[in-house]
Amino acid sequence: MTPQLLPPERAFMDFDIVTDPKDWSAGIAVIGIGHSEPYAHDPCPNDQTRAPAAIRAQSEQFGFGDGHHFDFEFDGTLYSQLPTRRMDCGDLRRGDEPFAVYRAAARQALSQLWSCGAAVFLLGGDHGVTIPAVEALGVLGRPVHIIHIDAHLDWRVEVAGVHGGYSSPLYAASRCPWVVGMTQIGLRGTGSARPEEVAAARAWGSRLITVDQFRSTPIDAIFDNIAADSLVYITIDADGLDPSVMPAVMGPAPGGLRYEEVTALIQRLAARHQVVGMDVVEIAPSYDFANHLSAITAGRLLLHGMVASVRGMDLLTGSL
Repeated sequence: MTPQLLPPERAFMDFDIVTDPKDWSAGIAVIGIGHSEPYAHDPCPNDQTRAPAAIRAQSEQFGFGDGHHFDFEFDGTLYSQLPTRRMDCGDLRRGDEPFAVYRAAARQALSQLWSCGAAVFLLGGDHGVTIPAVEALGVLGRPVHIIHIDAHLDWRVEVAGVHGGYSSPLYAASRCPWVVGMTQIGLRGTGSARPEEVAAARAWGSRLITVDQFRSTPIDAIFDNIAADSLVYITIDADGLDPSVMPAVMGPAPGGLRYEEVTALIQRLAARHQVVGMDVVEIAPSYDFANHLSAITAGRLLLHGMVASVRGMDLLTGSL
């Protein structure tokens, strides 16, 4: 069975639901990719597969639904700052097909969206869903720099024989020739990374920045290693933020980035570089507060990424 894009129960904000790739065009595109290669020791499907629906369901809270109300973070209405073409491309559903088939379908869908000139915003899923995204970025034909916000390094080649799981997305990105640099921000505590993964990431050239280092470094200096001609893709693991604003994670780590630090980072990044897409991953809805704070925070971060992407959208469309 071939994975299919199915319409969501509710669109992200009031975006047009457009699940047929023949109807995709330049603008803003949201797509749900809920599955990555599962580990034998984890439930399958895991709780994170429910996150795309959980985020969309809070559209009234994070954007007042229709995008036409004044938004103080953007000093105006949201929709006045976004293109008129705003698509929710639905969710790529998985059946009983081998995972490799699902991953290929995700890569194909994301490649098509970037090929038509859209800026792409991916609702995960665990962090393994970033793997087909970085693979699909090759269609742009430009060097790409990855901005990674996370408590964890995610540089494992494999875990228990699984190469496409949530511990491996940044290693997978390092294997893509179009990915020419990475900046990994918010690292703290412990995770699946061993000393050899840290050494490998540094040897590849990734810049590793702990929370303390981030706060003691001028924000423009954070981006000094990004080549001027590089496109930027942002991947945000929910546990990169402090659990006080992102409680719905499987591996909470105290002391993460604050919401306003992440939004300031996105805004400043967009003033210097062309943001072509973003994902928010690793939200486990069962662990969220009763007021759905994590889903609301995810929605707000995605809105900041969308506004940031508009800066370079005309250039992106003209380059393909």
